[in-house]
Amino acid sequence: MPDRLSWAEIRRLALHHRKALILANLVAVLATLCSVPIPLLLPLLVDEVLLGDGDTALQFMDRFLPASWESALGYIGLMLCMTLLLRALALVFNVLQARLFARLSKDIVYRIRIRIRLIERLKRIALAEYESLGGGTVATHLVTDLETIDKFIGETLSRFLVALLSIVGTAAILVWMHWQLALLILLFNPLVIYATVQLGKRVKHLKKLENDSTSRFTQALTETLDAIQEVRAGNRQGFFLGRLGLRAREVRDYAVASQWKTDASNRASGLLFQFGIDVFRAAAMLTVLFSDLSIGQMLAVFSYLWFMIGPVEQLLSLQYAFYAAGGALGRINQLLARADEPQYAGSRDPFAGQATVAIDVRGLQFAYQDEPVLEGLDLSIAAGEKVAVVGASGGGKSTLVQLLLGLYQPQAGQIRFGGVPLEDIGLNTVRDNVAVVLQHPALFNDTVRANLTMGRERDDERCWRALEIAQLAETIRQLPNGLDSVVGRSGVRLSGGQRQRLAVARMVLADPKVVILDEATSALDAATEYALHQGLNRFLEGRTTLIIAHRLSAVKQADRVLVFDGGRIAEEGDHQQLIAEGGLYARLYGHLQH
Repeated sequence: MPDRLSWAEIRRLALHHRKALILANLVAVLATLCSVPIPLLLPLLVDEVLLGDGDTALQFMDRFLPASWESALGYIGLMLCMTLLLRALALVFNVLQARLFARLSKDIVYRIRIRIRLIERLKRIALAEYESLGGGTVATHLVTDLETIDKFIGETLSRFLVALLSIVGTAAILVWMHWQLALLILLFNPLVIYATVQLGKRVKHLKKLENDSTSRFTQALTETLDAIQEVRAGNRQGFFLGRLGLRAREVRDYAVASQWKTDASNRASGLLFQFGIDVFRAAAMLTVLFSDLSIGQMLAVFSYLWFMIGPVEQLLSLQYAFYAAGGALGRINQLLARADEPQYAGSRDPFAGQATVAIDVRGLQFAYQDEPVLEGLDLSIAAGEKVAVVGASGGGKSTLVQLLLGLYQPQAGQIRFGGVPLEDIGLNTVRDNVAVVLQHPALFNDTVRANLTMGRERDDERCWRALEIAQLAETIRQLPNGLDSVVGRSGVRLSGGQRQRLAVARMVLADPKVVILDEATSALDAATEYALHQGLNRFLEGRTTLIIAHRLSAVKQADRVLVFDGGRIAEEGDHQQLIAEGGLYARLYGHLQH
């Protein structure tokens, strides 16, 4: 079954913080105990201080006041000080509780993002899924959607707890003061909440549309920025940025619809609550006329009606946050449901104890959807042999590289290293021992050293030796910080040829047992390429090497040349033999550079 992230699992993650949860709940109770009595204090003085009806509260306050302060001014002043103190304490407890919930929510999101689900999941998702998703979509899941869940867990739930306790506490006091009037109030609140939930269901899908449009905009923005150099060079920034503008307009339109309709729903529910307050006011005044409810108690009831607005609105807004978080959870689960890369057991290691190994391909078939690329390919490369593969673009050369590394899976056929099927070796073992240098290598916005080592432990001496082989050492020495110089995003501070040579040095530093060079020197001038081949020949001696090339200078480094045509090997021999066969050479290699 595919991984899924559910509210039950989020709850399980939250229970890892039992102590923090218990403490947050206790703090919420203290905040409620401080805030709930506040509306009751000053209004009750109306009966005893202003109307002279009873003296229970006055006798209690006399214990804390000197005789000279036992007056209306002193009583009101003391009650005011108590009110301000309680408000201050409620604020402190609310802030502390919000802090505890913030820590809890951030750790839950961290566990989802890093330790539990998403980052681990990214390790296993098949390359084809990445190609269809795009980096912008994945980034949206890892950032925007998780922020939505984070906000729901941290901000909303912390307020929810205090709001719920405040309503319960208020209900208890109202029941104590006058149970008939309290019953009317408490019965009306569920009706308001129910009506608001129904309104919320009508607008929840709008938030999903807004988030989906934001994801599409992020994807388009990422793709445009990644290709900005080529876009500007072709003077096509108007088209691509215009297309980006259309995506932004779509985000705006959905956001406008979502925001105003959600706001209208909130205002409608607020209007219902205001209607209720008006009804309660009238009911309270009638109760004073026809029961023992005092004027001070009536004012206290009015105060609690206003006091309840905030907690009730927070409870009502919880549904919108829940809908948004539920939509984010659904999109994250779509990422988790993506197809896995095959996980082979890796029971045999043909590379262990060997300087290099042979490569054997039998009956290999692969197609992109309905377009066949390789059809029954048979290929054998002896251990230590250098083989060049040439042919027209789109002939399946680079696809073969992807298949050898297990990045794509063939529809039929088998790949063996050292006589052992790839499935028995395991992808991790293959990739630890087989290194590839691509025509357009990926470089990170980091130092030269970081781009060389790729997280491996390598000392500076080995780094410089690899750079010497790649004919890049002198260039790096001239940089301001040498190995610690930052190459920029995608290596923008290096030329195309320097990026390729840095990738070659990275391969050398990995010290693989099998090497694949896929147009690895296409951006080099003739002199630099010649020097690089001289350095590489010494390094590659005795290592099985597959060279994908369109340049005769690269083909000359091979012991044997294979001609790809129609997804199969049409011809093979050494480069001199192929040159001698002029007709075949002209048909297949007329585009090669001499």
